[in-house]
Amino acid sequence: MKPLILVSAIALVDGDGRVLLAARPKGKTMEGLWEFPGGKIHPDETPEQALIREVKEELDIDIHQSCLAPLTFASHEYRDFNLLMPVFVCRRWKGTVQPLEGQQLKWVKPMKMRELPMPPADIPLISTLIDLL
Repeated sequence: MKPLILVSAIALVDGDGRVLLAARPKGKTMEGLWEFPGGKIHPDETPEQALIREVKEELDIDIHQSCLAPLTFASHEYRDFNLLMPVFVCRRWKGTVQPLEGQQLKWVKPMKMRELPMPPADIPLISTLIDLL
């Protein structure tokens, strides 16, 4: 039986309707693929708390839980694990997005996301974002 990995992800939306994507760094699984920022949910965290922690660690921005709106979720069976990923949308944060872990960042209109290589779990989220934005 494959382990279930719980990951929380965020669609940060700027004033121009673009969404922030991050390229997975070299040496990590699925390196070079563009994904929504986020990360694993620790056992003592809610999905929202995990996102607040992750975006501070990865992007150096502060988000309040009240600014996180549940959007959808992704469920995908990878070769070695099953992924369950709640996805939130956020339009307000404090600070300037910085790539603190050496990752590439890109602001992308949802209609252009299909032009980028993305992990299989993230691809179905594009349609939801197109409908939203």
